[in-house]
Amino acid sequence: MSIEAAAEAIRAKVGDNSGLGATVKFDCGADGAVFIDGASSPNSVSTENKDADCTVTCSMETLEALIAGDLDPTAAFMQGKIKVGGDMGVAMRLSSVL
Repeated sequence: MSIEAAAEAIRAKVGDNSGLGATVKFDCGADGAVFIDGASSPNSVSTENKDADCTVTCSMETLEALIAGDLDPTAAFMQGKIKVGGDMGVAMRLSSVL
């Protein structure tokens, strides 16, 4: 899956009003980033690498599993598959979106 395809899949899940009330970035290193602006109305999703309230660092493979619902976000965090920087409360709200 490309970073653009990941952004499209996340955009479909986020919709116009995710309830996040904050910005989130999935940083997949050299594969790119997905930026969710859950603070704007309507919400937007892009592949821009911007500063966010919460940054989730993971591999592209892990992001794909999160999007597909094959990996629980809390389990991924506990297993060290994702690292969270910034507002942990936003990360917790993100699990309801994915």
